[in-house]
Amino acid sequence: MAGQGRLIDVSFGEALRVWARIGLLSFGGPAGQVALMHEELVERRRWIDEDRFLHALNYCMLLPGPEAQQLATYIGWLMHGLRGGLAAGVLFVLPGFAAVLALSALYAGFQQLPAVGAVFFGLKAAVLAVVIEAVLRVGRRALGNRLMVALAALAFVAIFFFDVPFPAVVLGAGTFGLAGGRWRPRWFPAGKTSESAGAPADDTVIGHLAATGGLAHTKPSAGRAARVLCTCLALWAAPLVALAAIFGADSVFVKEGVFFSKAAVVTFGGAYASLGYVAQRAVETYGWLRPGEMLDGLGLTETTPGPLILVLQFVGFLGAHRGGGALPPMLAGVLGALVTVWVTFVPCFLWIFLGAPYVEALRHNRALKSALAAITAAVVGVILNLSIWFGLHVVFHRIDVRHFGPLRLFVPAFGSLDVAATLLAALAMLAVFRLKLGLPKTLAASALVGAAYKLDRFRIDAIYRS
Repeated sequence: MAGQGRLIDVSFGEALRVWARIGLLSFGGPAGQVALMHEELVERRRWIDEDRFLHALNYCMLLPGPEAQQLATYIGWLMHGLRGGLAAGVLFVLPGFAAVLALSALYAGFQQLPAVGAVFFGLKAAVLAVVIEAVLRVGRRALGNRLMVALAALAFVAIFFFDVPFPAVVLGAGTFGLAGGRWRPRWFPAGKTSESAGAPADDTVIGHLAATGGLAHTKPSAGRAARVLCTCLALWAAPLVALAAIFGADSVFVKEGVFFSKAAVVTFGGAYASLGYVAQRAVETYGWLRPGEMLDGLGLTETTPGPLILVLQFVGFLGAHRGGGALPPMLAGVLGALVTVWVTFVPCFLWIFLGAPYVEALRHNRALKSALAAITAAVVGVILNLSIWFGLHVVFHRIDVRHFGPLRLFVPAFGSLDVAATLLAALAMLAVFRLKLGLPKTLAASALVGAAYKLDRFRIDAIYRS
């Protein structure tokens, strides 16, 4: 049963082990990652209650950058302050960073990755089951009435069929919730908190900390906010200044640092939302990538743990590998990847450490809760959009995009159906939904089956060609 054996006080060492586990298992993009954290932190370990989890998620969805990584940082900060937030955020990224760095080097050096493709073929199919489970799990909790269901449906239609920008969807939902919460408050879930009259006590770890004064570090402070802002801005800029001094302001490393710093501020909605913006500039303006390579990078990133925004690391590696000047290409690529990841994720910590105390202070504001409830509902539609997009690209090798005025349709080429991937995804869904096999076992089994199938196909093709 969820919560059995849970300690009220979780040591920093125990938290490190859990954050490392989450980082290693964070497959499936933002949908799968949010679902994983919900299962681990809300249902299994009872570190945080449903209302506080969704409140934090809503704030993170409003920010540029990877919302799942920022959510981990937020919860880690709640539990153990600054060191907790840093540990949770870094461990969420570290396994994916190492995997994408290795794959980027293999891609740049060899371009063809049959062995890697064999290992990740089954994993990618299994991730589809994880993503679908995420939609169902988050939806069950966020869509408490017909209005919330309608908001989720409208958000899905707006993004999937009309390509409405993600920030516009979130802003529209939040504005509707803010206004509706004043005029028709009964339409919006009030949320359940231990401070509400007649509500059950919050028996979670963070609830215990709140009751015993252990959340003093979450109180807003102008002085603290100024220190956070100055420190993070200095950390953000320091590598760029150093690289400009060493390699010159026109070097590829400085250009990547400046470009991806801008992307960290303006690309709302995660990796999918930033894909078009980054690809166009990286290919046409800077020449870091060849046409189509951005999708190759996204495909590699989708099969590794960690935020999908790590696709930018792939771009940074290739750009520096090809334009690193006198440095050896692989060393230049590693440096480019490090610069890209640094300027991408330092702002993520800034948004949380600067804004989260004020978000926590407003947690019981009814108007804000109505706005965030509407945003949560819209997020379900956003996750559904990502899930269908991901599923189509797992099952079909080719997807045509057709436009009819403002309407956009993804039309799969049915002749490109990957029967093996479809069957493996179906088996993974059976394991997840009926057999309750669990995420690690499902991923491991799917990876082994998929690798065996792919390697056998490679062997047969090699014999046929010879």
